[in-house]
Amino acid sequence: MTRDVLQQKYDAIVVGSGATGGWAAKRLSEAGLKVALLEAGRSVTPKEFTEHLPSFKLKYRNHSPEVLRTRPIQKQCYACMEYNYEWFVNDLENPYSTPPDRPFTWQRLRILGGRSLVWGRQSYRLSDVDFKAASRDGYDVDWPFAYADLAPFYDIVERYVGISGAAEKDEMLPDGQFLPPMKMSCGEVRLREAIKAKFGRTLTIGRTAILTQPHNGRVPCHYCGPCERGCMTFSYFSSPFTTVKDALNTGNCTLITDAVVSHVDMDTSTNKTKGVTFINRTTKETKQVRGKAVILCAQALESTRILLNSSTPEYPNGLANSSGLLGHYLMDHVVGADASGTFVDMDELPTANPPHRPNGIYVVRYRNTPATGKHPHFIRGYGFQGGASPRFNTDAPGIGAEYKKAVKLGTYHVSLGAFGESLANFDNFCEIDPDLKDVWGIPALRISMAHGNNEAALMRDAGVTAAEMLEAAGAKDIHVRTGVEMPGMAIHEVGTARMGNNPKKSVLNAFCQSHDVHNLLVTDGSCFVSSACQNPTLTMMAITVRACDHLVERFRRNEV
Repeated sequence: MTRDVLQQKYDAIVVGSGATGGWAAKRLSEAGLKVALLEAGRSVTPKEFTEHLPSFKLKYRNHSPEVLRTRPIQKQCYACMEYNYEWFVNDLENPYSTPPDRPFTWQRLRILGGRSLVWGRQSYRLSDVDFKAASRDGYDVDWPFAYADLAPFYDIVERYVGISGAAEKDEMLPDGQFLPPMKMSCGEVRLREAIKAKFGRTLTIGRTAILTQPHNGRVPCHYCGPCERGCMTFSYFSSPFTTVKDALNTGNCTLITDAVVSHVDMDTSTNKTKGVTFINRTTKETKQVRGKAVILCAQALESTRILLNSSTPEYPNGLANSSGLLGHYLMDHVVGADASGTFVDMDELPTANPPHRPNGIYVVRYRNTPATGKHPHFIRGYGFQGGASPRFNTDAPGIGAEYKKAVKLGTYHVSLGAFGESLANFDNFCEIDPDLKDVWGIPALRISMAHGNNEAALMRDAGVTAAEMLEAAGAKDIHVRTGVEMPGMAIHEVGTARMGNNPKKSVLNAFCQSHDVHNLLVTDGSCFVSSACQNPTLTMMAITVRACDHLVERFRRNEV
């Protein structure tokens, strides 16, 4: 097999162009480093965005059989539809395996920006209750840094991205640098006041990476609704039109699309990486790019797959895996518990047209906190996302004119859905499947994960307390779920190359630098030590900025 080595040698090679890869490229190139940014998919343009296109203009009215044929796994994601399914990987070309009794759904995009094109945009900080959880309850280990170490980098990310939200002064959910919050509905205000009065719990408007005022050359959201189909006004944060754009504008960053990275290349004489090998997505030509440092930002499972496929005689079980922990401690938030009901005494009429606020509400974790103490049945906790608004009553009885009238009158719907912490567990892992390869000949992953008893207990409690909160607000006809959905459904995968101070018990140090290979970094969700219960992307971006600033200092000291 011939390998074409690209002539230019870079200071840094960033693999992945999503939320973390975009920040890595921006931070390093703005510091003057020469950066190669590799993306496995093609580029993207605003001409592809369809947030204003009605479904009747689509060939299959948003029910394309091609989506089900080529993307049966991706279709499980709320965002994968006829409008945008080509952004998602073709499951037939990108297989992975799972044990029959441990299913896992892996949602992936291969396009410039990755999942930042369709993410839910909820942006919450972790607190020291999360970073130092092990010190509180004795389970597993603490993160190798404290909230104070990451707080300045949260500030940097929030000020740039534009996070709309409200300060609440709740120790479980640190406040940040916020743009003005979106407005709550009348039903949400009612719920907030009721649960504060009866339970002392905090309900706030969602903290979201969507602009409510002009910011950094981008205009505020106009509330059209379907963000997962793209945003022509760039009002929500996605990397191609923000961080990646900034990186390219420096003149120091070279974007290489259609670059499916197969493995990291090592210089055995120095025990350093010398670059990566990739396969062109369309031509299937094998190429190599050389650099002084490699930063993996390909998404937790994909970055881990690359490292596992980078084994050498010195690292037979995967690159940077002297600890034997690479691929282990896979986590994804547990979901499956929720409650919903109606406010029968609220008569606001629903509408099918904008404005549609692209955001919900958030109930801050209240279990196993310094204020509430230890719960007898489980450790850690959960938060809720949800909302309250009038909806068309399509379940109304009757036919003809009476049914039509009942549908239009609608119901005032209210709901809360839980996201719970997934405990770090060595037996939740990914590894290379020796019998499975993708269409480019790269060995595929075997993913083995299952939620345990603690996660099940979290969801049982979450369903019960969600119903109690709705009842306290006067909701009727309350429906409750207390189940556990299969791992992967939260799309918050983290933990497969964990940070730590002890090289025997972790893969990376506190700056996401490999203990074994000092010019190799992994700054996506792989590095997480625990999952907490908050959406992880904001923390991933802050960690990436911190790691890249540290790498820049190492370059300045000629340590790379």
